[in-house]
Amino acid sequence: MSYVLALFGLPGLLVYIGLLVWMCVNVVRSGRDSIWLWVIILLQPIGPLIYLVAVLIPQWTGGTTARRMGKAARETRDPGRDYREAKAAHELTPTVHNQMRLASAAAALGRWQEAEALYGQALQGVHEDDPALLLGRARALIELERPAEALALLERLATQGDSGRTPQARLAFARVYEGLGRNAEADAAYADAEGRVPGLEGIARHAAFLARTGRKDEAREALAEIDKRMGRANPHFRKEARAWRDFAASAIG
Repeated sequence: MSYVLALFGLPGLLVYIGLLVWMCVNVVRSGRDSIWLWVIILLQPIGPLIYLVAVLIPQWTGGTTARRMGKAARETRDPGRDYREAKAAHELTPTVHNQMRLASAAAALGRWQEAEALYGQALQGVHEDDPALLLGRARALIELERPAEALALLERLATQGDSGRTPQARLAFARVYEGLGRNAEADAAYADAEGRVPGLEGIARHAAFLARTGRKDEAREALAEIDKRMGRANPHFRKEARAWRDFAASAIG
Protein backbone atom coordinates (compact mmCIF):
# COMPACT_ATOMS: atom_id res chain seq x y z
CA MET A 1 0.00 0.00 0.00
CA SER A 2 3.07 2.25 0.07
CA TYR A 3 2.40 3.33 -3.50
CA VAL A 4 -1.02 4.63 -2.49
CA LEU A 5 0.51 6.55 0.39
CA ALA A 6 3.18 7.98 -1.90
CA LEU A 7 0.70 9.03 -4.57
CA PHE A 8 -2.25 10.24 -2.53
CA GLY A 9 -1.00 10.75 1.00
CA LEU A 10 -2.61 9.56 4.22
CA PRO A 11 -6.22 10.55 3.25
CA GLY A 12 -5.91 8.57 0.04
CA LEU A 13 -4.54 5.56 1.91
CA LEU A 14 -7.44 5.62 4.37
CA VAL A 15 -9.94 5.77 1.51
CA TYR A 16 -8.17 2.88 -0.22
CA ILE A 17 -8.22 0.75 2.94
CA GLY A 18 -11.91 1.56 3.38
CA LEU A 19 -12.61 0.37 -0.17
CA LEU A 20 -10.72 -2.88 0.46
CA VAL A 21 -12.73 -3.54 3.60
CA TRP A 22 -15.99 -2.75 1.79
CA MET A 23 -15.11 -5.13 -1.05
CA CYS A 24 -14.25 -7.92 1.39
CA VAL A 25 -17.54 -7.41 3.22
CA ASN A 26 -19.34 -7.46 -0.14
CA VAL A 27 -17.76 -10.82 -0.97
CA VAL A 28 -18.86 -12.35 2.34
CA ARG A 29 -22.41 -10.95 2.35
CA SER A 30 -23.10 -11.82 -1.28
CA GLY A 31 -21.94 -15.42 -0.80
CA ARG A 32 -19.28 -15.35 -3.48
CA ASP A 33 -16.38 -17.77 -3.51
CA SER A 34 -13.82 -16.92 -0.82
CA ILE A 35 -11.12 -16.90 -3.51
CA TRP A 36 -12.20 -13.33 -4.19
CA LEU A 37 -10.98 -12.34 -0.73
CA TRP A 38 -7.49 -13.49 -1.64
CA VAL A 39 -7.67 -11.76 -5.01
CA ILE A 40 -8.62 -8.47 -3.35
CA ILE A 41 -6.14 -8.67 -0.48
CA LEU A 42 -3.08 -10.25 -2.10
CA LEU A 43 -3.14 -9.01 -5.68
CA GLN A 44 -2.91 -5.31 -5.03
CA PRO A 45 -3.52 -3.00 -6.75
CA ILE A 46 -4.81 -5.15 -9.60
CA GLY A 47 -6.94 -7.47 -7.40
CA PRO A 48 -9.52 -4.87 -6.34
CA LEU A 49 -9.69 -3.68 -9.95
CA ILE A 50 -10.35 -7.24 -11.16
CA TYR A 51 -13.17 -7.62 -8.63
CA LEU A 52 -14.63 -4.28 -9.70
CA VAL A 53 -14.60 -5.14 -13.42
CA ALA A 54 -15.47 -8.84 -13.19
CA VAL A 55 -18.10 -8.73 -10.43
CA LEU A 56 -19.30 -5.35 -9.26
CA ILE A 57 -19.82 -3.56 -12.56
CA PRO A 58 -21.83 -6.45 -14.12
CA GLN A 59 -23.86 -6.61 -10.89
CA TRP A 60 -24.60 -2.89 -10.96
CA THR A 61 -25.35 -2.70 -14.68
CA GLY A 62 -27.22 -6.01 -14.89
CA GLY A 63 -29.51 -5.19 -12.01
CA THR A 64 -32.21 -7.33 -10.45
CA THR A 65 -33.85 -8.22 -13.76
CA ALA A 66 -30.68 -9.71 -15.23
CA ARG A 67 -30.02 -11.76 -12.09
CA ARG A 68 -33.58 -13.07 -11.99
CA MET A 69 -33.42 -13.99 -15.69
CA GLY A 70 -30.22 -15.96 -15.13
CA LYS A 71 -31.63 -17.75 -12.12
CA ALA A 72 -34.89 -18.53 -13.91
CA ALA A 73 -32.96 -20.05 -16.81
CA ARG A 74 -30.90 -22.25 -14.48
CA GLU A 75 -33.97 -23.41 -12.58
CA THR A 76 -35.75 -24.31 -15.82
CA ARG A 77 -32.85 -26.49 -16.92
CA ASP A 78 -32.22 -28.11 -13.55
CA PRO A 79 -34.57 -27.20 -10.66
CA GLY A 80 -32.45 -28.93 -8.02
CA ARG A 81 -29.08 -27.56 -9.05
CA ASP A 82 -28.95 -24.66 -6.60
CA TYR A 83 -29.94 -26.96 -3.74
CA ARG A 84 -27.30 -29.55 -4.56
CA GLU A 85 -24.58 -26.92 -4.87
CA ALA A 86 -25.66 -25.25 -1.63
CA LYS A 87 -25.74 -28.59 0.21
CA ALA A 88 -22.27 -29.49 -1.04
CA ALA A 89 -20.91 -26.10 0.01
CA HIS A 90 -22.49 -26.41 3.45
CA GLU A 91 -21.12 -29.91 4.00
CA LEU A 92 -17.65 -28.74 2.98
CA THR A 93 -17.73 -25.45 4.94
CA PRO A 94 -20.62 -25.27 7.45
CA THR A 95 -20.55 -21.50 7.87
CA VAL A 96 -23.64 -19.45 8.70
CA HIS A 97 -23.61 -18.05 5.19
CA ASN A 98 -23.61 -21.51 3.61
CA GLN A 99 -26.34 -22.59 6.02
CA MET A 100 -28.44 -19.61 4.91
CA ARG A 101 -27.74 -20.41 1.26
CA LEU A 102 -28.89 -24.01 1.79
CA ALA A 103 -32.01 -22.83 3.65
CA SER A 104 -32.89 -20.50 0.77
CA ALA A 105 -32.39 -23.29 -1.77
CA ALA A 106 -34.56 -25.65 0.29
CA ALA A 107 -37.29 -23.00 0.47
CA ALA A 108 -37.16 -22.54 -3.30
CA LEU A 109 -38.01 -26.24 -3.65
CA GLY A 110 -40.82 -26.02 -1.10
CA ARG A 111 -38.86 -27.93 1.53
CA TRP A 112 -40.14 -25.63 4.24
CA GLN A 113 -39.51 -27.88 7.23
CA GLU A 114 -35.87 -28.18 6.30
CA ALA A 115 -35.58 -24.47 5.52
CA GLU A 116 -37.12 -23.47 8.85
CA ALA A 117 -34.76 -25.74 10.79
CA LEU A 118 -31.71 -24.41 8.95
CA TYR A 119 -32.69 -20.78 9.48
CA GLY A 120 -33.38 -21.49 13.13
CA GLN A 121 -29.97 -23.09 13.63
CA ALA A 122 -28.27 -20.13 11.96
CA LEU A 123 -30.05 -17.57 14.18
CA GLN A 124 -27.53 -17.92 16.96
CA GLY A 125 -24.92 -15.75 18.65
CA VAL A 126 -23.86 -12.71 16.63
CA HIS A 127 -26.36 -13.70 13.92
CA GLU A 128 -29.43 -13.85 16.16
CA ASP A 129 -30.79 -10.60 14.70
CA ASP A 130 -29.60 -11.02 11.12
CA PRO A 131 -32.35 -9.52 8.89
CA ALA A 132 -32.07 -12.11 6.12
CA LEU A 133 -32.22 -15.00 8.58
CA LEU A 134 -35.18 -13.52 10.46
CA LEU A 135 -37.16 -12.97 7.28
CA GLY A 136 -36.20 -16.35 5.84
CA ARG A 137 -37.32 -18.23 8.93
CA ALA A 138 -40.50 -16.16 9.21
CA ARG A 139 -41.44 -17.01 5.62
CA ALA A 140 -40.81 -20.71 6.26
CA LEU A 141 -43.01 -20.56 9.37
CA ILE A 142 -45.77 -18.89 7.34
CA GLU A 143 -45.69 -21.76 4.85
CA LEU A 144 -45.82 -24.20 7.75
CA GLU A 145 -48.93 -22.39 9.05
CA ARG A 146 -47.28 -21.16 12.23
CA PRO A 147 -48.11 -17.42 11.97
CA ALA A 148 -47.73 -16.55 15.66
CA GLU A 149 -44.10 -17.70 15.64
CA ALA A 150 -43.51 -15.89 12.36
CA LEU A 151 -44.94 -12.67 13.77
CA ALA A 152 -42.50 -12.73 16.69
CA LEU A 153 -39.60 -12.86 14.22
CA LEU A 154 -41.04 -10.14 12.00
CA GLU A 155 -41.52 -7.86 14.98
CA ARG A 156 -37.85 -8.32 15.84
CA LEU A 157 -37.04 -7.50 12.23
CA ALA A 158 -39.22 -4.37 12.36
CA THR A 159 -36.99 -2.88 15.05
CA GLN A 160 -34.10 -2.77 12.56
CA GLY A 161 -35.25 0.24 10.54
CA ASP A 162 -35.24 -0.19 6.77
CA SER A 163 -34.62 -3.94 7.02
CA GLY A 164 -38.09 -4.34 8.51
CA ARG A 165 -39.80 -2.26 5.83
CA THR A 166 -38.68 -4.02 2.66
CA PRO A 167 -41.37 -5.16 0.20
CA GLN A 168 -40.85 -8.80 1.14
CA ALA A 169 -41.05 -7.98 4.84
CA ARG A 170 -44.33 -6.13 4.31
CA LEU A 171 -45.72 -9.06 2.32
CA ALA A 172 -44.69 -11.44 5.10
CA PHE A 173 -46.44 -9.22 7.65
CA ALA A 174 -49.58 -9.26 5.49
CA ARG A 175 -49.62 -13.05 5.32
CA VAL A 176 -49.03 -13.36 9.06
CA TYR A 177 -51.80 -10.93 9.90
CA GLU A 178 -54.16 -12.87 7.63
CA GLY A 179 -53.15 -16.12 9.29
CA LEU A 180 -53.97 -14.60 12.68
CA GLY A 181 -57.33 -13.22 11.51
CA ARG A 182 -56.16 -9.60 11.77
CA ASN A 183 -57.70 -8.75 8.43
CA ALA A 184 -57.63 -4.96 8.58
CA GLU A 185 -53.89 -4.99 9.21
CA ALA A 186 -53.44 -7.68 6.56
CA ASP A 187 -55.31 -5.62 3.97
CA ALA A 188 -53.15 -2.55 4.63
CA ALA A 189 -49.94 -4.56 4.45
CA TYR A 190 -51.01 -6.33 1.24
CA ALA A 191 -51.91 -3.00 -0.36
CA ASP A 192 -48.49 -1.63 0.58
CA ALA A 193 -46.64 -4.69 -0.67
CA GLU A 194 -48.45 -5.23 -3.97
CA GLY A 195 -46.97 -2.14 -5.59
CA ARG A 196 -43.46 -2.80 -4.28
CA VAL A 197 -42.83 -6.53 -4.58
CA PRO A 198 -41.24 -7.32 -7.97
CA GLY A 199 -43.39 -9.30 -10.37
CA LEU A 200 -46.98 -10.32 -9.71
CA GLU A 201 -46.71 -12.04 -6.34
CA GLY A 202 -47.80 -9.01 -4.30
CA ILE A 203 -50.94 -8.21 -6.27
CA ALA A 204 -51.81 -11.91 -6.70
CA ARG A 205 -51.64 -12.55 -2.96
CA HIS A 206 -53.70 -9.43 -2.29
CA ALA A 207 -56.32 -10.55 -4.83
CA ALA A 208 -56.49 -13.97 -3.16
CA PHE A 209 -56.88 -12.33 0.26
CA LEU A 210 -59.70 -10.12 -1.05
CA ALA A 211 -61.46 -13.19 -2.42
CA ARG A 212 -61.04 -15.16 0.79
CA THR A 213 -62.52 -12.31 2.82
CA GLY A 214 -65.63 -11.99 0.64
CA ARG A 215 -64.55 -9.01 -1.46
CA LYS A 216 -64.89 -10.80 -4.79
CA ASP A 217 -65.51 -7.69 -6.90
CA GLU A 218 -62.30 -6.09 -5.71
CA ALA A 219 -60.51 -9.39 -6.23
CA ARG A 220 -61.72 -9.54 -9.84
CA GLU A 221 -60.51 -5.99 -10.42
CA ALA A 222 -57.11 -7.03 -9.15
CA LEU A 223 -57.18 -10.07 -11.45
CA ALA A 224 -57.93 -7.80 -14.41
CA GLU A 225 -54.92 -5.69 -13.47
CA ILE A 226 -52.81 -8.86 -13.31
CA ASP A 227 -53.92 -9.72 -16.85
CA LYS A 228 -52.85 -6.26 -18.04
CA ARG A 229 -49.46 -6.61 -16.40
CA MET A 230 -48.99 -10.07 -17.88
CA GLY A 231 -49.31 -8.59 -21.33
CA ARG A 232 -46.35 -6.32 -20.59
CA ALA A 233 -44.25 -8.95 -18.81
CA ASN A 234 -40.83 -9.92 -20.09
CA PRO A 235 -41.13 -13.25 -21.97
CA HIS A 236 -38.58 -14.78 -19.60
CA PHE A 237 -40.99 -14.23 -16.71
CA ARG A 238 -44.22 -15.33 -18.40
CA LYS A 239 -44.20 -18.74 -16.72
CA GLU A 240 -43.80 -17.18 -13.28
CA ALA A 241 -46.42 -14.55 -14.09
CA ARG A 242 -48.88 -17.21 -15.26
CA ALA A 243 -48.36 -19.15 -12.01
CA TRP A 244 -49.29 -16.09 -9.93
CA ARG A 245 -52.24 -15.32 -12.19
CA ASP A 246 -53.51 -18.87 -11.72
CA PHE A 247 -52.95 -18.57 -7.95
CA ALA A 248 -55.19 -15.50 -7.78
CA ALA A 249 -57.82 -16.90 -10.15
CA SER A 250 -58.06 -20.12 -8.16
CA ALA A 251 -58.84 -18.17 -4.98
CA ILE A 252 -61.50 -16.12 -6.76
CA GLY A 253 -63.15 -19.20 -8.23
